[in-house]
Amino acid sequence: MKYTLIFTLLTVSLLTSAQNTSEKNQNSALFELGKGLTIDFDNGNYAFNLGGMVQPSIGLAKDSSAQSDYFMNSKRTYFHIGGNAKNEHVAFFIQTDFSLSAPLLDAWVSYQPHKSTTITFGQKQTIANNREMLLMEDKLQFIDRSLLSSSYSVIGREFGLFLATELPFKKMILIPQIAITSGDGRNSFGVDSRDVDLGGLKYAARLDFYPLGQFSDENDKQIMDLAHESKLKMVLGMAGSYNDGASDVVGEGHGNLALYNLLGQAQLPDYRKVYTDLLLKYKGFSFLGEYAIGTAKGLQGAYLNANGASPLLPTQISQFLALGTGLNTQLGYVTASGYGADVRLASVSPEFDTNSGSVIQRKSAITLGLTKYVKNNSLKLHAAVTSLDQGDYNTIQAVFMVQVVF
Repeated sequence: MKYTLIFTLLTVSLLTSAQNTSEKNQNSALFELGKGLTIDFDNGNYAFNLGGMVQPSIGLAKDSSAQSDYFMNSKRTYFHIGGNAKNEHVAFFIQTDFSLSAPLLDAWVSYQPHKSTTITFGQKQTIANNREMLLMEDKLQFIDRSLLSSSYSVIGREFGLFLATELPFKKMILIPQIAITSGDGRNSFGVDSRDVDLGGLKYAARLDFYPLGQFSDENDKQIMDLAHESKLKMVLGMAGSYNDGASDVVGEGHGNLALYNLLGQAQLPDYRKVYTDLLLKYKGFSFLGEYAIGTAKGLQGAYLNANGASPLLPTQISQFLALGTGLNTQLGYVTASGYGADVRLASVSPEFDTNSGSVIQRKSAITLGLTKYVKNNSLKLHAAVTSLDQGDYNTIQAVFMVQVVF
């Protein structure tokens, strides 16, 4: 927290100094709910933005044993600072979540060699996940991410190099993206210099196809159709990743699992994930469909202990990595006055049903939500009920949340 405040004070000091030494240039400062504080210098050639988001919530969860658990917390407490230099084609973004013990979420710098191409280096949301995981947390349809998202990812941030470009074909648009990351998730270098990355790099690619042209005003950056698209808009996406030596159940951490070869050396499995997703919107209606597959390789000659006494059995790898499939579908409608009703159906299935210790267990969930949007998505009142079915075990959760983006 103190480093964020120091950085903010230094930035404001530099901006004030620049304003005092430049009488010919027009500078401005504007605060708007939902967009934060924006400070422009040199006739808009340089811009800085400070903002954040809070999501205080209250709810209860009740399981099959009739036990109830009440909770009240702030699920997310965000603060960000960003900026761009228009002539230099450079931008930066830093975002923290003070609801977490390790608050840093995003910290990256980008460069645009061409208006349709962006190169980013740092920690950010990876392109390797499903579409819901590509979106900022304030743009979600429900307070939490789907069963598919939470089963095959956690925060969705990774550290590395990202490249994205846009290829227009008349009204159609193709957006290919590639990424090379540490493969160990966010803050992947650990707590100190001795806590280093494990395994190799992670390689990912994504291709998004807009057959009917781009959405209105970046309306594809959120699930609900707040823009009320006058014509049908859709984006079809495919993503895949290859994590060379994963040491975490979903490939977003390091040191959380260990396998060995006959010499007692670490032999980490390779982890692969493939996603397909579809988002479409029309006159307030929205539909999101997602499908995921998680698999592993590099298991031959792997042992559970360093002395080579316990070989890894064929199905045991599912106890270390999230292996299997997942399906998520979401349907919603938002009125012109900002009232929304949504339903979500999601399920996950393990790769090996016979292994009761698999990370992925057979589950299904249905969520119903009611939302009131004020000033687009700046202020949101949201209530939802979720029923999670795990075979003989069932949990009902009800939650009410207020979201303020500033």
